[in-house]
Amino acid sequence: MKSRRLLALLLLCVLLAAAGCGGGGDDSGGGNGGEKSITFWTAEDIAQRVAAIKTIAARFQQKSGVQVKVVGIAEDQLAAQIQSASAGGTLPDVMGSLSLGFVNNLAADDLVDSDAANQVIENLGRDTFSKRALSLVEADGKPLAVPSDTWTQLLVYRKDLFKKAGLDTPDTFDKILAAATKLKQPGQSGIVAATKASDSFTEQTFEYFALANGCQLTDDAGKIQLTTPQCVATFKFYNDLITGGSTKGGQDADTTRAAYFAGKSAMIIWSSFLLDELAGLRKDALPTCPECRSDKEFLSKNSGVVTAISGPNGSQPTQFGEISNFAIVKDGNTEPAKQFVEFMMSEGYVDWLAITPEGKFPTRLGTKDNPKEYKDAWTKLKAGVDEKKPLSELYPPEVLDALTKSTDTMSRWGFQQGQGKIVGALSSEQPIPKAVAAELDGQLTPDAAAKQAQADVEEVAQSIQ
Repeated sequence: MKSRRLLALLLLCVLLAAAGCGGGGDDSGGGNGGEKSITFWTAEDIAQRVAAIKTIAARFQQKSGVQVKVVGIAEDQLAAQIQSASAGGTLPDVMGSLSLGFVNNLAADDLVDSDAANQVIENLGRDTFSKRALSLVEADGKPLAVPSDTWTQLLVYRKDLFKKAGLDTPDTFDKILAAATKLKQPGQSGIVAATKASDSFTEQTFEYFALANGCQLTDDAGKIQLTTPQCVATFKFYNDLITGGSTKGGQDADTTRAAYFAGKSAMIIWSSFLLDELAGLRKDALPTCPECRSDKEFLSKNSGVVTAISGPNGSQPTQFGEISNFAIVKDGNTEPAKQFVEFMMSEGYVDWLAITPEGKFPTRLGTKDNPKEYKDAWTKLKAGVDEKKPLSELYPPEVLDALTKSTDTMSRWGFQQGQGKIVGALSSEQPIPKAVAAELDGQLTPDAAAKQAQADVEEVAQSIQ
C-alpha cells in the first residue's frame, strides 16, 4: 500500500498549511553530491523564510566546509516530489519542518534513518529535549527524527468580556460551555471553532477536546476506540458547544479568525500562529473590531490564552499541537547531514526559531550548561510579517511561560500508542470531520456520529495493513 501512504503524505501537508505556512515553492530535486555537500528540503517555502534558512546554512557551511543546497518546497508539492525523487534516486539528505504524520509515513516507506536521528539527540543531550516531544516522535523506542519545534492549538478568549460577565478562565469543558452560552448574543458568538467536513482544521479542533476528555483514537494494539464513553461524550460536548454558543454554517480557519478579529466572538480555537496577527503585525489579517481602529493591539492586550484544557473524563489537562521535525534520509550523505541537524539545533537554533517564533516553540529549551538558553532567547524574538515586535512586548510573562511549556502537556492521537501510520492515512479521508459536520447538521446523534467515525476509521486502518 505504498501508493496510499504517499497520497496520505500529500494530504498531510494540509495540517501544516492550516497552521499558516503558505504556498508557492521551488520543486527542485535533491541529490547527495560529494562528501562535502548535502541537500536540505524544507516545507518552509515562503521566500522570506527560505532566505533566512539559507543564511543559517551559510554559517554552517562556513564553519564545517559542507556545502548545503536549500530547497523550499510547498507542502502540497512535497509528497509528489518525494515520490519522484525516490524513484529517480535523487532524494535529499535531510528534510525539515515535517509533521509527525509525515515523518511516520516516511518511516513506513523506509526513508528515514532513525539511528542517525538518535545519534544527533544523544550528541546534543537527550535531557535537553522535551521528553514529550521525544516520546511523540518515537517508534519502537527509537526516534524517527529530531523534533525541532512545535506549534500548539489554543483557546483564545476576550479577558475584558469574561471579567465583565464574571466568568472564570475557560480551561475546562464546563467553563468553556458556560461561557459560550452566556456570551452568545445578537451580533456576537460565544465561541467560533472549525466545523466544516473534510477539513483538517475541524479534525485538529475536535482532537484538542477529545484528548482533554480522555478520548483516544486507538489502543496500543491499534484497535479503534471512537465509540468509548469518553469519545461519545466529546461528540456530545462539541455539538452542544457549537449549537449553543456559536453561529450557523460551516466554519474554517479564515471565517473563525475573521469573526474573532471583528469582535464578533468571545472565544476562538486556533493555532498559535494567531498570536502575531492578534497584535496587528500582518496587513492581510488585521483585527477589525471597533476598538481596533484606534488601537491595533487592542485584541492582543485584551485576549487571554489557554493551552491545556480538562474534560470531565480526562486524567489531566491536555492539548493538541504539532511537532515539526528534521528527518535524516536513509542512505543519504549521513555524516554531514547529522552535523547539519546538530548545528540547526544548537548554534543555528535561535535563528531557526526566529523565522516564525509564534509558530516555533522550542523543543530544546537549552543546553547542558544553560538549560533555559533557548527558552529565554525565544521570548525576545520578534514576531510578525509586515511589522515585527518581540513577543515579550506583546504578551505578559505568564502567557509566554505557558506557551514554552505547552509541549509538555501536548498529546496526539495514535502516536503515543505507536499507531502513527493510521493517523497519516486518515488525512486522505477525514472521517472524523465528516461525522462532526453531520452531527452538527442534525443528521446524527452523538452516539451515531461516534459509530460512523469508528466504522470509517476502521476501514482506513484495514486498508494499510
